Amino acid sequence: MKTLKAYFLSLLLVMTLTLSGCELVGDIFQAGMWTAVIVIVLIVLLIGWLLRKMRR
Repeated sequence: MKTLKAYFLSLLLVMTLTLSGCELVGDIFQAGMWTAVIVIVLIVLLIGWLLRKMRR
């Protein structure tokens, strides 16, 4: 019975550590996605501004 309790506690500890890591990775990818969206919008605006300057 003692080994079963130790096994359960170690399994619970491992699950806690690994599942919180998945949440961290998801947050990093979400922040990266928003950064990429902002950079793409800025590049499109810059290209549009340059094209308008060249037409004048």
